Amino acid sequence: MNYSILLLAVLATSCTTSSEHNQETFYLGADLSYVNEMLDCGAEYRSKGELVDPYELFGQQGAKISRIRIWNDPSYWKNYSHYQDVELAIKRSKAAGMQILLDFHYSDTWADPQHQVIPKVWENIKSTNVLADSLYDYTYGTLAALYAKGLTPEFVQVGNEVNIEIMQDSANMVVDTIDWNRNLALINSGLKAVSDFNKDNKMEVDRMIHIAQPENALWWFAEAEKNGIGEYDWIGLSYYPKWSSFGLDSLGVALDSLIKTYDRDLMIVETAYPYTLNDVDEANNILGQDAIIPGYPATPEGQYDFMKRLIEVTSQAGGRGVIYWEPAWVTSNCSTLWGQGSHWDNATFFDAENGNEVLPVMEIFKSFK
Repeated sequence: MNYSILLLAVLATSCTTSSEHNQETFYLGADLSYVNEMLDCGAEYRSKGELVDPYELFGQQGAKISRIRIWNDPSYWKNYSHYQDVELAIKRSKAAGMQILLDFHYSDTWADPQHQVIPKVWENIKSTNVLADSLYDYTYGTLAALYAKGLTPEFVQVGNEVNIEIMQDSANMVVDTIDWNRNLALINSGLKAVSDFNKDNKMEVDRMIHIAQPENALWWFAEAEKNGIGEYDWIGLSYYPKWSSFGLDSLGVALDSLIKTYDRDLMIVETAYPYTLNDVDEANNILGQDAIIPGYPATPEGQYDFMKRLIEVTSQAGGRGVIYWEPAWVTSNCSTLWGQGSHWDNATFFDAENGNEVLPVMEIFKSFK
C-alpha cells in the first residue's frame, strides 16, 4: 500500500462534526499507572500548598476516566503494574469517581511501536493457537478476578500501541512487517475474551484497539480490516506532536476519517506537553525542545493551551475523549530501567520546582464539559 497516497487522500477529506458523538459523554482523564509507585517512594502532591491525594484530586477536578496499565509479570525488574498493583489503582480510582480503562500490554515490560515483547511465561510457546488460548485465559481471568471484587473496568485495551506484531521474541524484534494471521489470531483472542466475559457476567466492557500516532492508525486499521480483525468498539490513539506528522491544524481531519471509515468511537488515550524545559533530576526528560510546537511555549500556560486546543480539535472531529499520559509521574527516589527519578517531570500536572504544586493545566477537567 502507498501510505503517502492514503495520507493525501485523508487530508483532502472534509472535517465535519458528528452530532451523534457530541450528544454522548466526552471522557477527559489521566493515566494514573505510576501513582502507587510514586507514593511509595515518598512523592508528595500539593494544591494551594496543601498535601493532596492524587487520585482524589483528579476525581475532584472532574476527571472522568483513569487509565491503568497491566503487565503480565514484571517482578524481575519492577514491583508495580502487576495484578495486585492494578487492583489497588482501580479501587482508588473508582473511589474517586472515575471510570477505568484497563490497558493490557501483554508483556512483562513496556510495549510500544518498537517493542512488543512476549511475556516470559509464554516465550517457549511456538503454537499460535496455544499462545492465543493463553492470552484469552489471561485476559478473561484478569477481568473475572476484578469482577469478583467489584472492580470491573468500563474499557479494556487489547494491547498497547500495537503498531507492530504483538508478543514477539525480544531477540528477533520485527518492526517493518506484520504476520497478520498470527497477529490477529492473538488480538482477536483478546477481543473474544472480553466479549465472552461480558456475555457470561451480563457486563458491557468496551473493547479498544490502541495505535500510536494517527498516521499509523490510517494504514493499520485498513490492513486489520482486510485481514479479518474481530469486533471492537473503540479506536484508541497516542498523539504526541513530537512523533506525529499531523499538527494540531490537521489532526482533526485524520480523526474524522478514522471515525467515519470504521464507524467506531475514538479516544486519544495518550498525550502530553511540557510546561518547562528544565530537568530537576538526573533522569533525562523524554519531551525536550523537539517536543515544542509553534504557539505553545514550554510554560504552564503553553501546556494548558495545548491541551485545551487538542480537546477542542478532538471533540470537533467527533472524538469522544482525551487522556493525559502520566500527569503524576513526578521525580522521586524511584528508579526506571534508565535511571533514578522521572523522565517526565517537566510534563506532569505538578510543578517540580515548587513542591509539586498543581499547575493550571489541571483546570481542563473543569473548563471542558
